[in-house]
Amino acid sequence: MRNFFLLIVLFFVTQWLLKKLRRANERAQADAQSAGAGSARTRNGPDASAGNAPPQLADPLIRCAQCGVHTPRSESIVAAGERFCCAEHARRHAARPTGRNAR
Repeated sequence: MRNFFLLIVLFFVTQWLLKKLRRANERAQADAQSAGAGSARTRNGPDASAGNAPPQLADPLIRCAQCGVHTPRSESIVAAGERFCCAEHARRHAARPTGRNAR
């Protein structure tokens, strides 16, 4: 029983020491990076303040009203309130008969 208790204590002490070593290593790396922040280019990119900016979200995908293909919103074409993947599909959709002529 005493050996089992000793093993448990040894395990927790080891975990505590490893955590302290990791934190000390992270601090040393952060200090090294902040000392090199005066240079034009750091490990994280050209601007040290860019790490504080929130990540940019991806452009949402929009479904083409003609063929159903999904394209980025910035690349889609808007015609008659609908979004299309290309100008050809916008023209086809506009030329499509509507109402009584659709039969």
